[in-house]
This record gives sequence, C-alpha cells and structure tokens, in this order.
Amino acid sequence: MSRKVALVGIGKIARDQHIPSIAADDAWELAATVSRNASVDGVEHFSTIDELLAKRPDIEVISLSIPPQPRFDYARKALEAGRHVMLEKPPGQSLAECYTLERLARQNGVTLFATWHSRYADGVPAAKTWLAKRTIKRFQITWKEDVRRWHPGQEWIWEPGGLGVFDPGINALSIMTEILPYQVHLADAVLEYPDNRDTPIAADLNFANPDAAPMNAVFDWRQEGPQTWDIDIETNDGSMKLSAGGAQVSIDGQMVVEGSDHEYANLYNRMTKLLETGQSDVDLAPMIHVCDACALGKRKTVAPFQF
Repeated sequence: MSRKVALVGIGKIARDQHIPSIAADDAWELAATVSRNASVDGVEHFSTIDELLAKRPDIEVISLSIPPQPRFDYARKALEAGRHVMLEKPPGQSLAECYTLERLARQNGVTLFATWHSRYADGVPAAKTWLAKRTIKRFQITWKEDVRRWHPGQEWIWEPGGLGVFDPGINALSIMTEILPYQVHLADAVLEYPDNRDTPIAADLNFANPDAAPMNAVFDWRQEGPQTWDIDIETNDGSMKLSAGGAQVSIDGQMVVEGSDHEYANLYNRMTKLLETGQSDVDLAPMIHVCDACALGKRKTVAPFQF
C-alpha cells in the first residue's frame, strides 16, 4: 500500500522533480499540497500547514519544498504533530535550526530526512568506491550556472538565509563530503557579493585535507550558455571526472557511468527505507562548509545584480 505524502511549496523544483518522482513511484501517493498561490490538479489543496495538519491526520509524511527561510516553522509544526518530514536542501538557514529539528524528530519518534539530491546522482556510488583506495593529489570542483535560468525572479535567494550561490554550490559539497574517504575543513575562501545583494554570487573555497592535496571549489552564478557541474580528481593511481552534476563518471578519460536524472526518485526511495526501519538521516556536513565559508571568507564586492 502506498504512503500518503503532502508536498509543501509548489514552485519550480516541486513541479520539475518532486511531483513527477512521487507520481512514478507506487510506494507514494501525493495526497495533498500546501501553497499560498499554487496547486496541483486533482490533489486536495491547503493554504497553510496548520490547516493540513488539522484536517488530514491520515497523511504521515510532509515533504517541504519551500525556501530555507520559512522552513523551520513548517518542519517544527509537522514534527510536533507526529509527522515524518523530508527537507529540501539546504535543510535550513542555519545549523542551529537543523540541530533543533533533529532533536524534535527524536523526541516525537518520527523520521527526519535532510535530503541532498546530488548525492543520489547515478555516478556518486561508483566514484566513492573508486576513490576509497587511492591517495588524492588534486581535487577540483567547478560548479558554474546561470541563476536567471534556474531561479528566475526568485528574490529569496538573495536575502539573508537564502545562501546565494551556495544554493547550487552545496550540491557539489554534498557530493564531496560523500565520496571523500576522510573529513576535510575549510582553510580559506573568497566570497563575491553583488553591491545590491545580501548573499554571494560567486565563491572560491580551499580545503585542508590529510593528503595535503590542492583541494578547491569554485562556484559562480553568472555562467551563460552551457552549464558546468564538474568534479576533477587526480590520484596516485589515475584520474576521475564526475560531470553532469554527478550523473556521469569518467576514469582516465573513459566513461564508466553514463547516468541520467534519477536523483529525486532515489530520494523518495531512500525515505521509504528510512520509514521502514524507523531511522532518520540528517547529515549536516555540506551545511557546515557553507557556514564556515560565511564565517572565514573574505568578502569582495562586485557589480550589482538584477534579474
């Protein structure tokens, strides 16, 4: 029997990813939506999370696909009502919020899943296995895309808590923290802030690591034309490249994984398994690197940005 899920927030990512993934999985039924100004044909709609929780006690899972700034209050209400919760990335606008939600999930005996969709790209498991037996000589992330294409008119990303270019950059960090055979920490960073914005449009990060290898990440939201979501790694025994956001893997120039877009389908499959075992999955490692970048990064002011 399928599990009923309510989707909160019916924006671009919900329509592009969440709704198709739920519809394609027999384990799930989209039973309700919550949004102030959007709905899904044939699905019961509520304007507030309070109304949903009061009127649909049969819906056990709440999937939050809303900006990080208001997400904490929605998640808190759902957890305190005894519902299981999926958090779109990033899981919150601060680490303190995330730790509080994790505690609330334990107290209420429910599952909390802080999703990192890029970790569930087709090439990530193979990359992790290959890298585990090698010494890293160089690790380079290049994550450049066009904010106007992926976040058209979305002003929340430029407001405090919206993360700016770390909204996509955290996807790369989620892959990095998944495939590395050890923990790393941020050594230094430069963050570029448009003169008229409160969050960065570009970032350059360097990480300290046990192999003493050059380890760098470059994020930029101003790239037009083809988009770049690559991780290039040189080791003592060959080189590997993850491309297409982690869907493809090449080793020494030869394609070994040529995947496609299954990330959100894999997220809902993971949630099913968490519910079956009564577990939560709240790994905050990618978020820690973002917070460290904001704390340690040198600020550089650049030209104003307008949509």
